[in-house]
Amino acid sequence: MANSAYTGGFNTDALFVPVKAATVYAAHESSLFLGGELIPVVNAPNGVLQVPELAAVTATKLTAEAAPGVDLDTVLAADTKNTIQANLYAARSVVRDLGNIDPTEIGRVLGNAVAKAFDQDVATTLESLTSQEITAGNLDVDEIFTAVGTIRAAGETGPLMGVVSAAAYGNLMSSIGSNAFGGGEFQSQAVRSGFFGSIAGVNCFVSSYLTGDSKMAIFGMDAMRIAMQKNVDIEIGRRPEAVGFDVVASLHSGVAMIDATRGVLIEDAA
Repeated sequence: MANSAYTGGFNTDALFVPVKAATVYAAHESSLFLGGELIPVVNAPNGVLQVPELAAVTATKLTAEAAPGVDLDTVLAADTKNTIQANLYAARSVVRDLGNIDPTEIGRVLGNAVAKAFDQDVATTLESLTSQEITAGNLDVDEIFTAVGTIRAAGETGPLMGVVSAAAYGNLMSSIGSNAFGGGEFQSQAVRSGFFGSIAGVNCFVSSYLTGDSKMAIFGMDAMRIAMQKNVDIEIGRRPEAVGFDVVASLHSGVAMIDATRGVLIEDAA
C-alpha cells in the first residue's frame, strides 16, 4: 500500500497530552487531600496498605542502680493492624470525531469528578473523629479552642489541621471579626485574604464536602492515612462504534481512620 499513514478525526497523540495535563492539574487543584499536605499519602503498589498503630509505653526513671549489671525491664507496645484498601475512582467521556471540542475542558471536568469523589470519602472519614457538640449551633473560635485542648490532653503534640464546612465558614468569620479580635494581626490577615490562617495553632481550610451537622474537623496528621496505588491518570482508546475516542480519568486510592483520638469533630447537638 502506497500510503499507510491514516488520520481520522482527532489524532490520539494530539488529544492525549492536553487532556492528561488538564485532568491531573484540575484534580490536584480542586482537592484538599490528594497532595498529601493535610493527610500523609503512602504508596501502595498492590492496592493494599497496612498501617501499624503502636500503643504508648511507660519509660523507666533511674535515680540509682539498685542491682549493678541488671538490665532495664523490657516493655512491649501493643500493636493494632489497620488495613486500607485502595478504591477505584473513575470518570468517563466519549469524544466524537466532530471537531470544535476543546480537549482541555474535558480534562478539567473529569479531573474535578475524581477529585470530588475522593474528597467526599475523606470528609466521611473525618466524621469518625472524637465528637464535640455545639449546643448553640454556630461555630466560633471558643469551640476551636476547646477542641484543641481536648486533642492536646489526649497526647497529640504534633501540628494540627482543620477543615471547616462551607456552611459554618460565615459564622466563624463573624466571630473572628468581632470586637474581641479587633486590631489583631489574625483578624487583619483573615479578613484581608478571605481564608483561614492559623487559629490556636490549627491550619484551617474550607471544604464544601463537610456537610450536615458537621461544622469543623480538627486533627493531627497521624489520625489518618491515604493509601495511593495510582494517582490521577487518564487513558484514551479508540471507540469505533461511537465514531470517537473513550476518555477515562481514574484514581486508585483509599483513606482510613487510624487513631480517632488524635482529632475532634465539631458538630451540632441536633
